Amino acid sequence: MGVYHKPIKSKTSGTGGKRRKSKDKQLAHWGSPFTATKISPKGREVRKNVRSRGLGRKVKLKEATFINLLTKEGKMIKAKMSNVLETPANRHFARANLLVKGAVVQTDAGKAVVTNRVGQDGVVNGKQI
Repeated sequence: MGVYHKPIKSKTSGTGGKRRKSKDKQLAHWGSPFTATKISPKGREVRKNVRSRGLGRKVKLKEATFINLLTKEGKMIKAKMSNVLETPANRHFARANLLVKGAVVQTDAGKAVVTNRVGQDGVVNGKQI
């Protein structure tokens, strides 16, 4: 089921009169469910291609193993992730090993913070901290 993103006004006006709908919900205002990208325990990467508005395409990453990591020296390396340490979006995401932007993950090269929107880009990019 999708998520409806249009704000809904209250059913009564400020003076107590009833408000009537001027139009129905539109398909343009519906979003898609949260991707919930996890760190893969089996060491595989699972992607799903999704059509977006205007015939655009998004690659949703369902399971991830590796992160494109920018080191402190300014060099890009590919590192393996082991688990999510903390997440500013929701503390329960860290327990479930869900990857979101801003999540702090443990990698082979040390701690890193995720810098991209993983569920919409199809890859995991990060910066070493």
